[in-house]
Amino acid sequence: MLDGLAFGSPAFEPAKAGKLMPAPMLVIACGALAHEIQYLKTLNGWSHLQLQCLDAELHNRPQLIPEKLRAMICRYRDEYENIFVAYADCGTGGAIDRLLQDEDIERLPGAHCYAFYAGEHRFDQLSEQEPGTFYLTDFLAKNFDRLIIQGLKLQRYPQLRDEFFGNYRRLMYLSQRHEESLMAAARAAADFLGLEFQHLSCGYGDLETELQAQVLAFG
Repeated sequence: MLDGLAFGSPAFEPAKAGKLMPAPMLVIACGALAHEIQYLKTLNGWSHLQLQCLDAELHNRPQLIPEKLRAMICRYRDEYENIFVAYADCGTGGAIDRLLQDEDIERLPGAHCYAFYAGEHRFDQLSEQEPGTFYLTDFLAKNFDRLIIQGLKLQRYPQLRDEFFGNYRRLMYLSQRHEESLMAAARAAADFLGLEFQHLSCGYGDLETELQAQVLAFG
């Protein structure tokens, strides 16, 4: 379980002589973004950025996300002056935005991770091109069996596959990294769902640019 999983701690190295260390910054994120955010943190040397993640399986129960976020914010509000939420709307119907407006905290742009990875304009083009598209990221490709097949109980009730996915026509894999194992997993997911497979290399998209902007703003 990723609920409450911590990467780093609020403690900081002493400032070097003549150099001020940036103020600590907490990112509260979906567990599906944990690997990517940790990678970007290491790549960019954001030693002052700390990460707390909610369980990625909330993808299947988005109505629970806002209260989980509220509890996490309340838990760490006194420890961090600067908090950023690495969630999009994620199927909550604006509930995350209403919560964050009350807390005066910003989040990632867009309706879901597919939009901020691809970029909202490009994602809109993909959606117009084929509305019946099922999207995968690296995380979802890697965890397709656990989150989709087992999460939706398709292994026990295979007839549900067509009920859930009968209106989809293609699977679009929005990749962050170039790994053959992930590509194979994404293709296997498309085969399992009976969908045309397409791939678009996106990198980290607005996840990286938004984190960079927050680091600069808080730094």
